[in-house]
Amino acid sequence: MSELRDLYQETILDHGRSPRHFQVLDDADRTADGYNPLCGDKIKVFLRTKDGRIEEAAFQGSGCAISMAAASLMTHAIRGASREELEETFRVFQDMVTGKIDEAAAAARLGKLVVFAGVSKFPVRIKCATLAWHTARAAMAQIEEPVSTE
Repeated sequence: MSELRDLYQETILDHGRSPRHFQVLDDADRTADGYNPLCGDKIKVFLRTKDGRIEEAAFQGSGCAISMAAASLMTHAIRGASREELEETFRVFQDMVTGKIDEAAAAARLGKLVVFAGVSKFPVRIKCATLAWHTARAAMAQIEEPVSTE
């Protein structure tokens, strides 16, 4: 179990230091801004959709390693998703990081996102892990007001 935790930690640190999909999508048709006032994380999510599905996802912003890693892994995970699939994946992710379900129960739906299961032991970090998700949901719903974790 210690080796698995080490791998999880390394994955989060890797994506936190070198986030993937960290760019502006010039042809995005949906965007949203998110802010976590507790620790200062700021993010902008860019989505390009086609036929009701997320064709491409990217983000820009700054924040802690958990926030940046969550955005990095999320932008990969939501590609190809419909709004309903985005909502369902978010629900499972949120249930996992809040400790309502364990990583084994979440693994089939979340894949690599299970690396955030340990966040449930640090409640103050839950908002860091979910900021990108709230922001992506707002972008998909075309909500113009910035999203806040408060």
